[in-house]
Formats: sequence, structure tokens, C-alpha cells
Amino acid sequence: MRHPHMSLRGTTAGAATAAVLLAGTATGVAPTARAAAPAQPPATATATDALPGVRFVDITGDGGVVLKANVFTPAGADGSRTYPVIVLPTSWAMPQIEYVAQARKLADSGYVVVSYNSRGFWQSGGHIEVAGPPDIADASRVIDWALANTPADPAKVGMAGVSYGAGISLLAAGHDKRIKAVVALSGWADLIDSIYSGRTQHQQAAGLLSGAGYLTGRPSAELQQTMKDFLGSNLDKEQDMIEWGRKRSPVTYLDRINENGSAVMLGNAWGDTIFPPNQYAGFYEKLTGPKRLELRPGDHATSEATGLLGLPNDVWTNARRWFDHHLNGAANGIDGEQPVQLKSRSTGAYEGYPDWKSVGATQRKIAMGGAKTIRANVDSGANGGTVLLSNALDQFLKLPPMASVPLLPRAYASVWQSERYAETQRVRGTAKIHTTLSSTKESGTLVAYLYDVGPLGLGKLVSNAPYTFHDRTPGKPFAVDLELFSTAYDVPAGHRLALVIDTVDPLYIEHNPTGAQLTFSSPESDPSYVSVPLRDK
Repeated sequence: MRHPHMSLRGTTAGAATAAVLLAGTATGVAPTARAAAPAQPPATATATDALPGVRFVDITGDGGVVLKANVFTPAGADGSRTYPVIVLPTSWAMPQIEYVAQARKLADSGYVVVSYNSRGFWQSGGHIEVAGPPDIADASRVIDWALANTPADPAKVGMAGVSYGAGISLLAAGHDKRIKAVVALSGWADLIDSIYSGRTQHQQAAGLLSGAGYLTGRPSAELQQTMKDFLGSNLDKEQDMIEWGRKRSPVTYLDRINENGSAVMLGNAWGDTIFPPNQYAGFYEKLTGPKRLELRPGDHATSEATGLLGLPNDVWTNARRWFDHHLNGAANGIDGEQPVQLKSRSTGAYEGYPDWKSVGATQRKIAMGGAKTIRANVDSGANGGTVLLSNALDQFLKLPPMASVPLLPRAYASVWQSERYAETQRVRGTAKIHTTLSSTKESGTLVAYLYDVGPLGLGKLVSNAPYTFHDRTPGKPFAVDLELFSTAYDVPAGHRLALVIDTVDPLYIEHNPTGAQLTFSSPESDPSYVSVPLRDK
């Protein structure tokens, strides 16, 4: 059960983690037998004329649940020919009109587009299963309906979505061989690594998602219990929760996705506070079919948001190019570009790489020498910001979370700094920390931050990540290896990098018993360091 001293800071903390779970759970799995079976009889549908060029229909999903949907077809479609079809499951808590602007553009480009409200939300029936088996079965049912009721080509089926819709699309690609191409934006590949990274609950993100789920939908009983255990830090149920998340993670079905051969395009933001980019990058490396990875500045779904409003947006432009090539065979050059496309937070310029391993190929270590002890339970002032807001400010105004590094209280924050750099340091990829830790208590949480520190000591956040431990022997040192969230950031000449570690951050639920102290050391036989990935000149 939850440690009596574990802190859940405010009601949003609990709700928060739950929400993250919700989103992550969206990675549910569909029954293998159903996915492998031939297309089922078409589900019933009723249509009403509402907006020009769109039909609003009811599609019967798994178990008879009614899914509210809308359908766009190319102008002049008269049944004399077929068109590639794209299925769009909605994002978490979003209504069925979410993709109207992009669906119209796709239809104008020669696609049949069917967008549907995920079960449990808004007017669709059923309960929120967080991308569980019913959600994946729904995706196949919607494809069945499209093939039976629209001029859709059964050999040219694609799926796409943002956030929850991205997770469902990836999972469906591992369970329905008809899906030839996927575009998954701001989604997840590994639910646990997203919402429970470093064995730490991401409370603000969970609170946001949880609140939105209850306001716009109907959480299932299983989801409610899982959230209760997760938010309550019920360690007796930890393995059950991890298994629950594993079943809802596309990476679990990587072999099926690779066997089915879908062309997969992944897009995410460097500062995504719900689904951090690391787990997408790791998943991308393991895909064996046609693939593309795009990472940009911003937070959860902020990179593609303007496209949902119908405004020019390079994320959606590349999504259409991906479908044009892999469903229609268009020679548009996307297959000849470097498959890993990164947009720098500092310059806004795109950089191409042949694979993720080539990003940040050069490593520079900053020594974490000496022994430093900090007290827990007090926020030092070093923080990762506010969910959605802080990284959106970084995206649009280049204003990341900041802290005055010289003024951080050393009783509550340990600080290690590099020398001042004579040249710009182009940080690309995933910084990694290795250190030796001992605690006066059996449980605890630490949060690590990497700052770009200017001449006056003002630090701009480059990256961060949490780490939680349980059942450790008080006073006995143990090794800690922690990956910070991946990024692309330029540290100007004359600046330095600083690693800061404290124990409290409003983004995360912390597990520090009252009076706990953490000591970081660097044994001669096993030196401590932070390894910073740099782009070669």
C-alpha cells in the first residue's frame, strides 16, 4: 500500500496521474482473432445532411456500441471508381468534428475519410476503455463499414490520429492487416514509459486528462479502479498496473506491426508533458517497415493544433505526403528524404538524420564529482514548468522554464556545472545521468534538470526527468541511471550547462518521507557524470 509519508500534492496530483494513465491506456489492444479474421458484415449507419460535403453517420462498433462518425468523399465520386480511405479516431475528450478541416483537405486530394468519436466519449456509446480491446475492435469495424458503404479501396487503407487517436491507430496497425499506412501524432508507443517514467507518476498531465475524461465521457469500472490504485500509489498493485499498461502499448505488439508491414510516420514535440519523445524514438528504431520520425518544439499536440483549425501546418502537410506516397504511390520525394526530421528549439531549422542513433552521436561528459547531500520535501525553485503552458511558450516565444542557478538553495538542490563553452554546443538527443545515491529513508523521489546557464546565472531549461525508488536499505548506496527527456537545443558560446537535482516538482508526484535526505557521491571506481549528446559540426 501507499507509504504513509508519500505525498500527493493537492487533488490534481491524484487526478493528474490518473489522467496520464487514461491517455496512456489509450494504447489498448484488440483481440488477435478478430483482427486476423476477414472483414465482418457492414455495420448499420444512418446519415443526415448537415454541412456541405460531409455525412454524419452512426456506425455499429464492437459489442453493438454506436459510434458517432462523419464521412467525407471526393467531389464527384459516383461509385464508378474507388479511392484510398483514411480512418481517424478522435483524440481524448475531443468531439467527432475534431478533424473536419483536415478531412476536407484529404477528400479534396482524393481520399475517402471516416472520422469517429472514440467509444465512451461525447455521444458515442460505451465506456472509456483507454484503447483497450474494444477500441481496437472498433477501428476494424469502422474500416468494415467504410468498405461496405463508401467508394473505399480495400487495398489502400490508412489510419491517423492525434494523441489518443494516434495510440489507437498504432495498435490497430498491429491487429488489422488491411492498414497499409499510419500517421501517429503526439501519441505513445510505451504507456508505462510515458506516464510512469522513472517509476514516477506525472501528476499535472494526469489531472488534466482525468478531468477532461470525466467531463466529456464515461470511464469504465476497470479504468476507475486502475486510476485509484495508480494515484493512491498502491504498490501492491504496481505489477498489475504495469501489465495493464503493457497491454495498451504498441511496442508490445511491435512484431505484429512489423509483420503487417504498415508504413508508419511518428510525430511528437520535444516538450510533450503527456507522452515524452523518448518512448517514440525508441519505438521508431525498432520498426522495420517504411518509417519516418518528426520531432518539433512544443508540448502535447501543439505542433499539429493549427492544422486542426485548417491553417497551414507542416505536420499535416507531411502527413498527406506520407499517405500520397504509401497509399497512392505518388513520387513526391518523401521516401528520398532523411527519415528522422528534427526541428531545433533554438533555431527553428529542420535537420535530417538517417536514423535515431545518428542524433547526438558525440557524447560529452560533465563530471558529478564530490559528495552532495540535500534535504527532501522542499521545492528548490528548479521546476519543469506547467503542463501544456510552459513548453508552448518555449515553442512560440522561446521562453522555457527558468531558474537562477546561483540562487538555488544548496540545502535542497545539488548543482554541478560545466566550464563555459567557447563554441555553441548543439545538444541533440537524450542526455543520461549515472550517479551513486544513498538515502536516509527506504523510498524517495529526485528530479533532475539540465539548464543552459548564461553569464548572469539565469538558467533556461534544456531537459528534465524524474526518478523514484522504493524498498532501499537506508544509508546503503546504489547506482542510479536516468535518461532525461530528449531534446534539440543550442547552448550559446559563453554559456555553460548545469545539472540540478532536487526532490519536488509540481509536474510529478513525489515519494519522499518526511525528513528524508539524499546523498549523491562519485566513487573512484564508478564515477558519476551526466553524458550530453552533441551534434557533430
